[in-house]
Amino acid sequence: MISISGGILCAGNLTQDILVRPVDQFAFNTTVWVEDIVTSIGGNGANTSFAIAKLGSRVRLLGMVGADEAGDRVIAQLNETGVDTTCVLRRNDLPTPVTVVVVASDAARMFLHRPGASRQAFAEPPLFTADLISGCSHFHLANPFAMPLMRPHAGVTLERARSEGLSTSLDTGWDAKGQWLEVIGPCLRFLDLLFVNEEESAKLTGFTDPADGARFFHDHGTATVVVKLGSRGCLVSDRGCQFESPAFSIKAVDTTGAGDAFAGAFIAGLYRGLPIEDSARLANAAGALSVQAAGATTGLLDYDATLAWMAAR
Repeated sequence: MISISGGILCAGNLTQDILVRPVDQFAFNTTVWVEDIVTSIGGNGANTSFAIAKLGSRVRLLGMVGADEAGDRVIAQLNETGVDTTCVLRRNDLPTPVTVVVVASDAARMFLHRPGASRQAFAEPPLFTADLISGCSHFHLANPFAMPLMRPHAGVTLERARSEGLSTSLDTGWDAKGQWLEVIGPCLRFLDLLFVNEEESAKLTGFTDPADGARFFHDHGTATVVVKLGSRGCLVSDRGCQFESPAFSIKAVDTTGAGDAFAGAFIAGLYRGLPIEDSARLANAAGALSVQAAGATTGLLDYDATLAWMAAR
């Protein structure tokens, strides 16, 4: 099983999220009264890095935002949590990405997304220079589907990270363009750890059974596969070893960013030297905490508080 001896370098998108809940129907030319309108950080790279830092692990984020007030707010919130944002680029000609998340009473969501600077992020595969990877032993790629210019060279990016001695992980995300295996396929043989949810696994492999999907990924070179099962927890497959880790029983308010929180916590657990079973349980806890509050990162706790929350369940 993968071990992480140094800090984490995370690449992914950053957004400002505006969450509105609950909204159960749309009717133009009317006014709908809601309980919450919450502004928070968002984006797979930002959310994952936030979770890693919140749990006390060292993380450096690689991405792009606009040189605007929204970008200032996103960067400030990440810095406050302990994320190293010195490698986040700022664009004067493009705005910071913004996502309006409309959340229904049953926690179903609709996203209205302005990609902004994400359209130009990672136009070339990153060069893993000594300065970029200083203090890091692991590289995590958070949802290449969210960054149009990353799609063609996600595999090259992971290969370069491996060639510089970094262990690697990837969280797939959802592909609205349907280019599933075209993008993720070249990544699989360069992955030590893959995060994928049940629906994403089925799209990538053709198998609806998560265990069958995990075997597909192993056959294509991935060492460890973690399938997120939502309210059922997760399946962890480490070649010869396979187990399910049950979820915590909670009431979901907003599931935005729960998968990012899960992946970040799993990586943070490995950074702390936890066994894979304990890392999976920590990840389930972070996912559960995330969905109990509006906003991708609002409900997350620090490491000691998370352990206390887990012990009380």
